[in-house]
Amino acid sequence: MEKHFDVLVVGELNVDLILNTIDKFPEIGKEVLAHQMTLTLGSSSAIFASNLSTLGTTVTYAGKIGRDNFGDHIISSLQAKGVDTGNIILTPQHNTGATIVLNFSEDRAMVTYPGAMSHLTLEDISTEKLLQARHLHLSSIFLQQGIRKDIVALFRQAKALGLTTSIDPQWDPSETWDLDLKALLPHVDIFMPNTAELKALTGIADLQEALAYIREFGNAFVVKNGSEGAYLWEGQSLYHQRAFRNTSVVDSIGAGDSFDAGFIHKFLQQRSWQECLEFGALTGAINTTRHGGTGAFENLNLVKTIAQSTFNYTF
Repeated sequence: MEKHFDVLVVGELNVDLILNTIDKFPEIGKEVLAHQMTLTLGSSSAIFASNLSTLGTTVTYAGKIGRDNFGDHIISSLQAKGVDTGNIILTPQHNTGATIVLNFSEDRAMVTYPGAMSHLTLEDISTEKLLQARHLHLSSIFLQQGIRKDIVALFRQAKALGLTTSIDPQWDPSETWDLDLKALLPHVDIFMPNTAELKALTGIADLQEALAYIREFGNAFVVKNGSEGAYLWEGQSLYHQRAFRNTSVVDSIGAGDSFDAGFIHKFLQQRSWQECLEFGALTGAINTTRHGGTGAFENLNLVKTIAQSTFNYTF
């Protein structure tokens, strides 16, 4: 079957209502003011898909949203970035999800209403949808209750159909971390947690010990470690990539997703592991120069301009 897209993203969909320039986090029973508000495309998977498409990789999206204004905003935002939305399901039974984001310096607090995203199931991801693309990416598995129990089956099927695969697990709001890594990771070509997620998933507090643990049954994995850069293990060698430093961070929403987008963009071009790591670190840093997860990725020219002017990097 002819591949119409480079990547099929299976994931959650919601809007982000971002409150910036907050003097301090609010306390129960008290009120604080935010001096800036932005309504934008949210969700880890959608930020990844949007920014990956901006970089020039063809992307289609499989998710579920409500038939409402937030859903309309998501569809138009994805389409504006060139993402195919033909595989998104609109349901009248559930509202589109939303996340309230409180930004304070380089940290943030979030409250999410999952809505329709919780009702995406394995039955919604048909063989025909998988065969449209050559790579499958999934983010935020703990927010996708409808598909979480079948995650191993989904990735096993994708591999059987010849797709390469990647997953960024993201944070578990319940902090139970109920994900069978030993069953899942043999079907995942690139596992992409951050340091805190890896430690929580493995139950191992020491980073080096956690890395050693998943080496036993994982393929390639990338561990994002904030200002310390990122690590990659591909079965034989451990790589490290320094972070690109932005001394004027606007916010860090979506930085990890933008890292993933840069990494997978180069991976699909069959570039070296080190080049994939470097470009991921670059796109993650570019993300922090504008508000929201997609603000710095309005178009490819803007991405290249920021790379050159802020990080002295040309591509």
